Amino acid sequence: MTAGGRALSRSRGGGAQVTGLGDRWTGTGRSSTTDSRTAGIEAARAALADRDDAALLVVFCSDGYDAAGLLAGVREVAGSTPLIGCSTAGEIAADGPGDAGVVVMALGGSGFTARTAHAEIGDGGLREAGARVAAVAAEVDDRPHRVLVLLSDGLAGDQEQLVRGVYGVLGAAVPMVGGCAGDDLRMTRTTQLQDDRALTGAVVAAVLGSDAPLGIGVSHGWQRVGDPMLVTDSVDNRVLTIDDQPALDVYLSRLSAPEEVWTDPAAFTRFALTHPLGISRRRGEHVRFVAEADFVKRELVCVAHVPRGGLAWFMEGDEESVLSATDAACSAALAPLDGADPVGLLAFDCIARRGVLEDGGLARETSRIAANAGGAPVAGFYTYGEIARTSGTSGFHNQTLVVLAVG
Repeated sequence: MTAGGRALSRSRGGGAQVTGLGDRWTGTGRSSTTDSRTAGIEAARAALADRDDAALLVVFCSDGYDAAGLLAGVREVAGSTPLIGCSTAGEIAADGPGDAGVVVMALGGSGFTARTAHAEIGDGGLREAGARVAAVAAEVDDRPHRVLVLLSDGLAGDQEQLVRGVYGVLGAAVPMVGGCAGDDLRMTRTTQLQDDRALTGAVVAAVLGSDAPLGIGVSHGWQRVGDPMLVTDSVDNRVLTIDDQPALDVYLSRLSAPEEVWTDPAAFTRFALTHPLGISRRRGEHVRFVAEADFVKRELVCVAHVPRGGLAWFMEGDEESVLSATDAACSAALAPLDGADPVGLLAFDCIARRGVLEDGGLARETSRIAANAGGAPVAGFYTYGEIARTSGTSGFHNQTLVVLAVG
């Protein structure tokens, strides 16, 4: 160990990494074993690397696993360490992307404090669930830096309401970061994990307190196509008309969509993954994933609110623009660390960006994230939406990469 330098940095079997700086350390482990309990044991054991002072575990797993069994395996190794996690549309680690495995990140040492919470969405909706989990942040006020990590059911409605619910409790005092759980694009059911619970239709959260800075970076890499348009009618996350014409017709014709996209829901979803809607917000440009077409009403269904009367435009991307956004998000996340090495990176990457990159591009993207981490552990997943709020009241994103740098 060198004074003021990286105290521990080594690779371990099974795609594991462990690194530390003084009183803070992180570790990652992954497993692609098909047995759920065994996969949990293998990934957790690699992430912890025989350390017994973990403050928080973050678990990202394929929805092909039995969540309760996988959680039992993690618990067998980690005991009662606070834990959050969710099912994914693919997993991310420094050694590459994955599709049917589990990645675990452990954060530990005396320089971290963590508490977890969950709220079932139910009748109260996402806003109430956000308010309920936000209360846990008050339990960690003994550190100079805090962040609230949120993992939500990506199929539960307008996720902007979740951000508003959290903001209503915390205000601008605590930044938030995270993503929406996935189910490998089946779009039927996602899973959330908190401590000993395997849940669905829920929000789970962890507030992480740190003695060192925490940074958040956001970038998407999509480019505008054509002229701006006016959303002349919308209700919540449904876009009814654009420029006073049926929204679906405008979308398909302006983007010269292939014939099958006009009638086939599955073909439409594949096309929409790489053709999001950009909307103008007070603090910049936000991207909205067009999740569904209503072929009867000729409407677009997005995964979050699209304001009526606002400017919008269609967007496209390619591998070069998406990879450039990867570097931009990492650089923005690292900036608050003032040149210090991170002890770990958490990445929340939209499944739609994955659709642009495909296999070779995915490997190049994870390599870039790993390079920005400078050898520190990396963990993340492909999401159904991303959360990053550092200023203002809005903080839900689509088709975007969000990175949390842990100093």
